[in-house]
Amino acid sequence: MEKLKVVVADDNRQFNMLLTEVFNSQPDFLVVGNSYDGIETLKVVEEKKPDLLMLDIIMPYLDGIGVIENLSNVEKRPNIIVISAVGQENISQKAINMGALYYFVKPFDLNIMIERVRQLLSNSSSKSEAVDANFSKSAEKKPVSEVDLEAEVTEILKEVGIPAHVRGYQFLRDAIVAATMDADLLSGITKVLYPLIAEKYNTTPTRVERAIRHAIEISSTRGKADTLYKYFGYSTSQDKGKPTNAEFIAMISDKLRLKIKKSSQTK
Repeated sequence: MEKLKVVVADDNRQFNMLLTEVFNSQPDFLVVGNSYDGIETLKVVEEKKPDLLMLDIIMPYLDGIGVIENLSNVEKRPNIIVISAVGQENISQKAINMGALYYFVKPFDLNIMIERVRQLLSNSSSKSEAVDANFSKSAEKKPVSEVDLEAEVTEILKEVGIPAHVRGYQFLRDAIVAATMDADLLSGITKVLYPLIAEKYNTTPTRVERAIRHAIEISSTRGKADTLYKYFGYSTSQDKGKPTNAEFIAMISDKLRLKIKKSSQTK
Protein backbone atom coordinates (compact mmCIF):
# COMPACT_ATOMS: atom_id res chain seq x y z
CA MET A 1 0.00 0.00 0.00
CA GLU A 2 1.35 3.38 -1.01
CA LYS A 3 1.72 5.70 1.94
CA LEU A 4 0.16 9.16 2.01
CA LYS A 5 2.80 11.87 2.12
CA VAL A 6 2.54 14.37 4.97
CA VAL A 7 4.21 17.71 5.70
CA VAL A 8 4.06 18.95 9.30
CA ALA A 9 4.23 22.74 9.72
CA ASP A 10 4.44 23.97 13.31
CA ASP A 11 6.95 26.35 14.89
CA ASN A 12 6.78 24.40 18.17
CA ARG A 13 9.60 21.98 17.40
CA GLN A 14 8.66 19.53 20.14
CA PHE A 15 5.07 19.30 18.95
CA ASN A 16 6.27 19.13 15.34
CA MET A 17 8.42 16.14 16.27
CA LEU A 18 5.57 14.52 18.21
CA LEU A 19 3.20 14.75 15.23
CA THR A 20 5.92 13.40 12.95
CA GLU A 21 6.46 10.38 15.19
CA VAL A 22 2.72 9.69 15.39
CA PHE A 23 2.24 9.80 11.61
CA ASN A 24 5.35 7.75 10.90
CA SER A 25 4.18 5.06 13.33
CA GLN A 26 1.14 4.46 11.12
CA PRO A 27 1.22 2.02 8.18
CA ASP A 28 -0.46 4.44 5.77
CA PHE A 29 1.35 7.75 6.42
CA LEU A 30 4.87 9.04 5.84
CA VAL A 31 6.12 12.48 6.87
CA VAL A 32 8.21 13.74 3.95
CA GLY A 33 8.93 17.21 5.28
CA ASN A 34 8.87 19.49 8.31
CA SER A 35 8.71 23.27 8.48
CA TYR A 36 8.78 25.82 11.28
CA ASP A 37 7.57 29.05 9.66
CA GLY A 38 5.15 30.02 6.91
CA ILE A 39 7.69 30.87 4.22
CA GLU A 40 9.54 27.61 4.76
CA THR A 41 6.22 25.75 4.61
CA LEU A 42 5.50 27.05 1.10
CA LYS A 43 8.93 25.89 -0.07
CA VAL A 44 8.60 22.44 1.50
CA VAL A 45 5.11 21.92 0.04
CA GLU A 46 6.32 22.96 -3.42
CA GLU A 47 9.28 20.60 -3.21
CA LYS A 48 7.66 17.56 -1.56
CA LYS A 49 4.13 17.82 -3.05
CA PRO A 50 2.46 16.14 -0.06
CA ASP A 51 -1.02 14.67 0.07
CA LEU A 52 -1.61 16.30 3.46
CA LEU A 53 -0.38 19.46 5.16
CA MET A 54 -0.77 19.67 8.94
CA LEU A 55 -0.64 23.44 9.35
CA ASP A 56 -0.29 25.55 12.49
CA ILE A 57 -2.18 28.84 12.26
CA ILE A 58 0.30 30.95 14.24
CA MET A 59 3.83 30.82 12.78
CA PRO A 60 6.66 33.30 12.17
CA TYR A 61 7.04 35.30 8.92
CA LEU A 62 3.77 34.07 7.40
CA ASP A 63 0.83 32.71 9.38
CA GLY A 64 -1.30 29.71 8.48
CA ILE A 65 -3.98 31.80 6.79
CA GLY A 66 -1.29 33.36 4.61
CA VAL A 67 0.04 29.91 3.74
CA ILE A 68 -3.43 28.76 2.67
CA GLU A 69 -3.84 31.89 0.54
CA ASN A 70 -0.52 31.29 -1.20
CA LEU A 71 -1.36 27.64 -1.84
CA SER A 72 -4.69 28.46 -3.50
CA ASN A 73 -3.16 28.56 -6.99
CA VAL A 74 -0.63 25.75 -6.81
CA GLU A 75 -0.99 22.90 -9.28
CA LYS A 76 -1.15 20.14 -6.66
CA ARG A 77 -2.61 21.70 -3.56
CA PRO A 78 -2.45 19.32 -0.59
CA ASN A 79 -5.33 18.59 1.72
CA ILE A 80 -4.93 20.99 4.64
CA ILE A 81 -5.74 20.35 8.28
CA VAL A 82 -5.24 23.31 10.58
CA ILE A 83 -3.83 22.93 14.09
CA SER A 84 -3.55 25.70 16.66
CA ALA A 85 -3.74 26.66 20.30
CA VAL A 86 -6.12 29.42 19.28
CA GLY A 87 -9.75 28.34 19.48
CA GLN A 88 -11.35 31.49 18.07
CA GLU A 89 -14.35 30.65 15.90
CA ASN A 90 -13.70 33.40 13.33
CA ILE A 91 -10.18 32.11 12.63
CA SER A 92 -11.26 28.49 12.33
CA GLN A 93 -14.19 29.41 10.09
CA LYS A 94 -11.93 31.48 7.85
CA ALA A 95 -9.53 28.57 7.47
CA ILE A 96 -12.40 26.24 6.59
CA ASN A 97 -13.86 28.74 4.13
CA MET A 98 -10.47 28.92 2.43
CA GLY A 99 -10.41 25.17 1.93
CA ALA A 100 -9.04 23.56 5.08
CA LEU A 101 -10.63 20.19 5.77
CA TYR A 102 -10.61 20.43 9.54
CA TYR A 103 -9.52 22.50 12.52
CA PHE A 104 -7.91 20.93 15.59
CA VAL A 105 -7.36 22.97 18.75
CA LYS A 106 -4.39 21.97 20.91
CA PRO A 107 -4.07 19.90 22.94
CA PHE A 108 -5.97 17.05 21.31
CA ASP A 109 -6.00 13.27 21.45
CA LEU A 110 -3.40 12.05 18.95
CA ASN A 111 -5.05 8.68 18.36
CA ILE A 112 -8.36 10.29 17.55
CA MET A 113 -6.55 12.80 15.36
CA ILE A 114 -5.22 9.95 13.22
CA GLU A 115 -8.68 8.41 12.95
CA ARG A 116 -10.17 11.75 11.98
CA VAL A 117 -7.47 12.42 9.37
CA ARG A 118 -8.19 9.07 7.73
CA GLN A 119 -11.91 9.83 7.64
CA LEU A 120 -11.34 13.28 6.19
CA LEU A 121 -8.97 12.12 3.49
CA SER A 122 -11.29 9.31 2.46
CA ASN A 123 -14.14 11.81 2.17
CA SER A 124 -12.20 14.88 1.08
CA SER A 125 -14.61 15.51 -1.78
CA SER A 126 -17.44 16.17 0.66
CA LYS A 127 -18.13 19.55 2.19
CA SER A 128 -15.68 20.46 4.95
CA GLU A 129 -16.99 21.38 8.36
CA ALA A 130 -15.26 23.37 11.08
CA VAL A 131 -15.05 21.37 14.27
CA ASP A 132 -13.28 22.26 17.48
CA ALA A 133 -11.50 19.05 18.43
CA ASN A 134 -10.01 20.36 21.67
CA PHE A 135 -9.29 17.39 23.94
CA SER A 136 -10.95 15.10 21.32
CA LYS A 137 -14.29 16.79 21.78
CA SER A 138 -15.94 15.22 18.76
CA ALA A 139 -14.82 11.60 19.00
CA GLU A 140 -17.71 9.22 18.31
CA LYS A 141 -16.17 6.37 20.28
CA LYS A 142 -15.37 8.46 23.33
CA PRO A 143 -17.13 6.85 26.31
CA VAL A 144 -17.61 10.14 28.12
CA SER A 145 -17.95 13.67 26.83
CA GLU A 146 -15.33 16.34 27.40
CA VAL A 147 -17.80 18.18 29.61
CA ASP A 148 -18.29 15.06 31.76
CA LEU A 149 -14.55 14.55 32.05
CA GLU A 150 -13.88 18.17 32.97
CA ALA A 151 -16.62 17.92 35.58
CA GLU A 152 -14.97 14.81 37.03
CA VAL A 153 -11.57 16.52 37.19
CA THR A 154 -13.09 19.67 38.68
CA GLU A 155 -14.69 17.60 41.44
CA ILE A 156 -11.43 15.79 42.18
CA LEU A 157 -9.43 19.02 42.38
CA LYS A 158 -12.02 20.41 44.75
CA GLU A 159 -11.88 17.21 46.79
CA VAL A 160 -8.09 17.37 47.19
CA GLY A 161 -8.22 21.01 48.27
CA ILE A 162 -7.13 23.04 45.23
CA PRO A 163 -9.12 26.31 44.96
CA ALA A 164 -10.37 27.37 41.54
CA HIS A 165 -8.88 30.88 41.76
CA VAL A 166 -5.30 29.58 41.85
CA ARG A 167 -3.51 30.02 38.50
CA GLY A 168 -2.27 26.45 38.48
CA TYR A 169 -5.81 25.11 38.85
CA GLN A 170 -6.70 25.64 35.19
CA PHE A 171 -3.33 24.35 34.02
CA LEU A 172 -3.69 21.26 36.17
CA ARG A 173 -7.24 20.59 35.03
CA ASP A 174 -6.25 20.85 31.36
CA ALA A 175 -3.22 18.63 31.93
CA ILE A 176 -5.27 15.90 33.63
CA VAL A 177 -8.00 15.99 30.97
CA ALA A 178 -5.42 15.79 28.17
CA ALA A 179 -3.49 12.97 29.87
CA THR A 180 -6.70 11.05 30.50
CA MET A 181 -7.63 11.20 26.83
CA ASP A 182 -4.08 10.49 25.62
CA ALA A 183 -1.87 8.53 28.02
CA ASP A 184 1.13 9.01 25.72
CA LEU A 185 1.35 12.58 26.98
CA LEU A 186 2.47 11.24 30.36
CA SER A 187 5.80 10.24 28.86
CA GLY A 188 6.40 13.80 27.73
CA ILE A 189 4.98 16.02 30.45
CA THR A 190 7.87 18.47 30.44
CA LYS A 191 8.65 18.39 26.72
CA VAL A 192 5.14 18.09 25.29
CA LEU A 193 2.31 18.67 27.77
CA TYR A 194 3.63 21.82 29.46
CA PRO A 195 4.44 23.49 26.11
CA LEU A 196 0.96 22.68 24.78
CA ILE A 197 -0.73 24.22 27.81
CA ALA A 198 1.66 27.18 27.75
CA GLU A 199 0.83 27.86 24.12
CA LYS A 200 -2.89 27.71 24.84
CA TYR A 201 -2.63 30.30 27.63
CA ASN A 202 0.10 32.41 26.03
CA THR A 203 2.63 31.75 28.76
CA THR A 204 5.79 29.66 29.17
CA PRO A 205 6.23 25.97 30.04
CA THR A 206 8.26 26.97 33.09
CA ARG A 207 5.41 29.10 34.43
CA VAL A 208 2.96 26.28 33.78
CA GLU A 209 5.17 23.89 35.74
CA ARG A 210 5.60 26.32 38.65
CA ALA A 211 1.89 27.15 38.82
CA ILE A 212 0.97 23.46 38.90
CA ARG A 213 3.60 22.87 41.59
CA HIS A 214 2.12 25.69 43.66
CA ALA A 215 -1.39 24.26 43.30
CA ILE A 216 -0.20 20.84 44.45
CA GLU A 217 1.55 22.37 47.46
CA ILE A 218 -1.72 24.07 48.42
CA SER A 219 -3.43 20.70 48.13
CA SER A 220 -0.96 19.14 50.56
CA THR A 221 -1.90 21.68 53.23
CA ARG A 222 -5.63 22.11 52.56
CA GLY A 223 -6.67 18.64 51.42
CA LYS A 224 -7.94 15.97 53.79
CA ALA A 225 -5.34 13.34 54.66
CA ASP A 226 -7.57 10.38 53.77
CA THR A 227 -8.50 11.95 50.43
CA LEU A 228 -4.88 12.63 49.54
CA TYR A 229 -3.93 9.09 50.53
CA LYS A 230 -6.71 7.69 48.34
CA TYR A 231 -5.15 9.28 45.27
CA PHE A 232 -1.46 9.55 46.11
CA GLY A 233 -0.74 7.26 49.07
CA TYR A 234 1.70 5.11 47.12
CA SER A 235 3.19 7.85 44.98
CA THR A 236 4.55 10.56 47.24
CA SER A 237 8.10 11.83 47.18
CA GLN A 238 9.97 10.65 50.25
CA ASP A 239 11.41 14.01 51.26
CA LYS A 240 8.29 16.19 51.12
CA GLY A 241 5.52 13.64 51.40
CA LYS A 242 3.62 15.13 48.46
CA PRO A 243 3.26 13.99 44.85
CA THR A 244 5.38 15.50 42.12
CA ASN A 245 3.64 17.25 39.22
CA ALA A 246 4.01 14.17 37.04
CA GLU A 247 2.76 11.84 39.80
CA PHE A 248 -0.26 14.06 40.50
CA ILE A 249 -1.28 14.20 36.85
CA ALA A 250 -0.56 10.52 36.20
CA MET A 251 -2.33 9.13 39.26
CA ILE A 252 -5.54 11.06 38.70
CA SER A 253 -5.62 10.49 34.94
CA ASP A 254 -4.97 6.76 35.45
CA LYS A 255 -7.88 6.50 37.88
CA LEU A 256 -10.14 8.37 35.46
CA ARG A 257 -9.16 6.15 32.53
CA LEU A 258 -9.92 3.07 34.61
CA LYS A 259 -13.29 4.52 35.60
CA ILE A 260 -14.09 5.33 31.96
CA LYS A 261 -13.08 1.83 30.87
CA LYS A 262 -15.28 0.18 33.50
CA SER A 263 -18.17 2.46 32.56
CA SER A 264 -17.88 1.59 28.86
CA GLN A 265 -17.77 -2.15 29.64
CA THR A 266 -21.02 -2.03 31.59
CA LYS A 267 -22.91 -0.27 28.78
